[in-house]
Amino acid sequence: MRIGACQTVEILGDVDAAIGVVEDFAGQADAAGVDLLLFPECFLQGYLVTEQHVRGQALEITSVEFGAILARLAPVRQVLVLGMIERAGDGYYNTAVVIAGGQVMGSYRKTFLTDGESMFTVGGEYPVFECGGVRFGINICYDTRFSQAAAAVAAGGARVLLVPAQNMMRRDKALWWQHRHNEIRARRARETGMWLVSADVTGERDNARVGLGPTGFLNPEGKVVAQVPAGTTGMVTTDITQPQHRTQGRSPHRRGLHERR
Repeated sequence: MRIGACQTVEILGDVDAAIGVVEDFAGQADAAGVDLLLFPECFLQGYLVTEQHVRGQALEITSVEFGAILARLAPVRQVLVLGMIERAGDGYYNTAVVIAGGQVMGSYRKTFLTDGESMFTVGGEYPVFECGGVRFGINICYDTRFSQAAAAVAAGGARVLLVPAQNMMRRDKALWWQHRHNEIRARRARETGMWLVSADVTGERDNARVGLGPTGFLNPEGKVVAQVPAGTTGMVTTDITQPQHRTQGRSPHRRGLHERR
């Protein structure tokens, strides 16, 4: 399976523009033979955890509105792992949804929330999916600070840990964290033996806040093997195969996607 990790601009409250970015990356991914595209945390509506933004932007995955989004994404050949703000019943979730051929194959809800994410409800499951014969699971951003989140994905037989992230921070904090994100993620990769793939935003929100990523791939030894340069939008790709003793490979297209719990 060839994975593309996408480093994007931050888009707040403009779903149409966010889908346009997905479509642009999908076009690039077609030319590069990519099977799965990973986008940042809450990318669809934008990561802003004020009550006004969360309540105003949240979407139910089963809603007509989200169905229209799926219809627009149906022509995309790649499996998409897309961050979104989800509403379910009376709860709001920081969610990564897995989409293939305009159909929702499953989702993961962020389990470890920061103090600033009190608007969200904690998730409680770690589903594992399969694409092109390779199993993958998801942690979202702050989840990677906790070894048990990655361990739960590995316990499901995953070869790859996908990490949608959003690190638009005050400039001094962003600079302090810029390389520490990968230090933490490298520990998770070494502990579990999984590849770790992250996708983040870049650019400036205002005079005070900046996004520096990183977006890229760490191998099971915790080494960075590909990364989008800080301050630029773009995609990096890597081919990942499933060890033969774990599962037999399948042809890398979206019909090879399954959810495993």
